[in-house]
Amino acid sequence: MKYDDTIGGDIIQTDFFVNEIKPPANYQCFLGAYYRKAVSSKDLWIGIEGSVVLPTLFFDPNRIDLTKPGKYLDNVSVYFGGNSDGQETDIGLLWEIIRYDNGTVSNERLAFRPFMRRTGHSKTGQAAIYQNAPANKSFYWYSNDIVKITLKLVEPGKLKLSVIGSGKSYETIFEANGYQYYNKAEYKRVNAIDQVANEGKPVQPTKTKVFGAKWLEVYLLRMVNSNLVKAVMHPKRFTSMKCPSSNFINVFSYDENSSIENINLSGDCLV
Repeated sequence: MKYDDTIGGDIIQTDFFVNEIKPPANYQCFLGAYYRKAVSSKDLWIGIEGSVVLPTLFFDPNRIDLTKPGKYLDNVSVYFGGNSDGQETDIGLLWEIIRYDNGTVSNERLAFRPFMRRTGHSKTGQAAIYQNAPANKSFYWYSNDIVKITLKLVEPGKLKLSVIGSGKSYETIFEANGYQYYNKAEYKRVNAIDQVANEGKPVQPTKTKVFGAKWLEVYLLRMVNSNLVKAVMHPKRFTSMKCPSSNFINVFSYDENSSIENINLSGDCLV
């Protein structure tokens, strides 16, 4: 098979593979948050990788969480994830509290920190779980940082998360039994304004804004003839979702063969 390019030892593929499954034209939005999601087809993907400029956050001062001093009823996440054999994962960066050098913990959320979440896997009895990276300054990232995030199947039932940027790095293995090399899987990238205790419900009105996120490159990972190939996740390779509607999501894509995308989110209409 002839590949499009080789960059720094990586094999890059822009065109579709032979027999590659195309993504659906659309998906129904899941209620509960304002988000931009790009979802691949369900195919023999083994992961996703990308570099992103982290956004600047402006929280609605009227949406204070009265049960948790210093926190808002909105939060912000930038993450990857997938679905394989019915098991959903969300894995990436979440705006979180931090631990100061003196050991005290902030009331406010002040930095992006890695998180990992999976649903249960009914066939093996694996339970749902949520985990965070330790509250350690080595694992904090901030607005305007450029980070490279990689989520890759490295063993049957084991996903490796890697976050690298601004002189810091974090790696972990996250168990998810539904992810097997023989299973067709879909992978996603998501930029979101999450809302506390609102999953599955209509979005709550908010003036929270998240501006300036930019995906510099995104690749779907695939093994072809024993080679790891990075397939450019351009607009023809994903289902585009702007939820709850495009009124709240501003997206600028560069061209149909590029994975570069600028994203702004707002609880106020942007159009």
